[in-house]
This record gives sequence, C-alpha cells and structure tokens, in this order.
Amino acid sequence: MRGYRGIKYTLFIFCYFFWVNVVDTLMVDPALLLIIVGSVMFLITFLGCFGALRNATCLLKMFLGFLVAILLLQIAAGVVGYFFTETVMERTERLMMKAIERYREDQDLENAIDFIQKKFQCCGVESYKNWSRNAYFECSGTNPSLEGCGVPFSCCIRPQNQSVLNTMCGYGMQQLEEKLASRNIFTIGCLDKIVWWAKNNLLLVAGLTAGLLLLEICMISLAAVQICWIKKVQRQKDEKAAQSKSERKESLWYPPFANFDDE
Repeated sequence: MRGYRGIKYTLFIFCYFFWVNVVDTLMVDPALLLIIVGSVMFLITFLGCFGALRNATCLLKMFLGFLVAILLLQIAAGVVGYFFTETVMERTERLMMKAIERYREDQDLENAIDFIQKKFQCCGVESYKNWSRNAYFECSGTNPSLEGCGVPFSCCIRPQNQSVLNTMCGYGMQQLEEKLASRNIFTIGCLDKIVWWAKNNLLLVAGLTAGLLLLEICMISLAAVQICWIKKVQRQKDEKAAQSKSERKESLWYPPFANFDDE
C-alpha cells in the first residue's frame, strides 16, 4: 500500500506542476494559440490530478489516452520534419510571411514578432526587405503610410548607451542597400537565424526534447501503474466482500434441532 500511495501522489505532483507552468505561460503572453494549448493541457492535467486523488480509473484512462496520443503526434512530427525538411521549411516560411502581412492587425502577433526579431537579432523572414509585403511598410510610391519603405523598431540595432527607445529608427531602411542598412538594422532574415541557432544549440534542443519526452513517458507509466493498483485493490475488495457475504449466508442456517423427549 505504501508503493501505491507513493505512485498516487507522485502522479499528482507531476500534474500539478505541469498545470501551474501552463497557467503562468498564459499570463505572460495570452495569445490565442497559447490559450488553446493551455486549455487542452489544463483539461489533461485536471484529468490526471482528479483521477489520481479520487482513484477514478475512467479519468486516468482518459488522461493516459491523451498523453499517448500527444506522444505519438510528437514522434510523428519529428519523423515528418526529418524526412520532409524542405516541405516543412517552405510551409514555415509561408506561415511567417503571413504573420508579417498581419503585423499591426493583431497586438499579440505584433508583440511575438518584435520579441523574435529582438531575441534573434533578425529582420523579416529571408531579409529586411520582406517587410514590403506589409501594408504599412510597403515600399511603393502609392503607400501613404509614414512607415512606408521602413521596418519595425525591433529590427534596429540598439546602442548600449541608448536609454530612450527610438521607434522611428527603421524608417526608410528598405531603400538602402544591405551594406548601408546593416549599420542601423539587422538585415538577416529570422528563418535563417532561427535555423542557425538551432544547429549551434543542437545539444540544448535535443536535451529539452528528450526531457519533455521522458517526462511524458514517466507520467504515462505512473498513470498505467496507478490504474493497475486501483484495479488490484478493487478486485481484493470484491473478493473480500464476496467472501464475507458467503460467510453471512452460512451463518443464517439454523442449527440442527436438539433431541426433544416426547411428552
């Protein structure tokens, strides 16, 4: 029984901390995608926590099924990404281009793009001139926007001694050649920069991926063992109940009549 309790509360702790991390992530950046992912993870971890505490095998089976499905999807995504790298890169580039086109239409998307460009010191998808695909930064004579032929401030190279953020530092940068523009802004595209970062931090990426998969496998194993323990305990209770019921039936038989003398 001690092993059973240890597995039970270990599973609960795993689910609780995973739940808390997801909630904290949503509070930092409440984007729609994160809300959807967070809601799904909230549901899954709730099933695991409640099922572990209440010994509900139906909830634990649902929790186990969700985790197995997610694990298989992650493995399938990794295999597809490895064998169809070019297709994945093309779709990723197309998705990033759409994100640039929708810049300024969605505040969450705008913050995400600015964060990526500042974090990886990049601009655009392939180069800084990709920003011409956005209606506000389009480099044409018919564009009435003041930001025309410019790039967002997150593309700018910020001097170390600069205390006030210059949001107009990217104005007119698309009109300059790359050599001249590189003095003020980052000219390398974010897609190449992210790929370069992933290749140079391959051990870190592999370690994080392996750690996540190991955590999921551990939670799957704990859930499976928890279900087996619950079934075993329930089976023992049923056997004891059947045995006690049989003993009660036997106790209801009347004892044999004593010999009475005939009057």
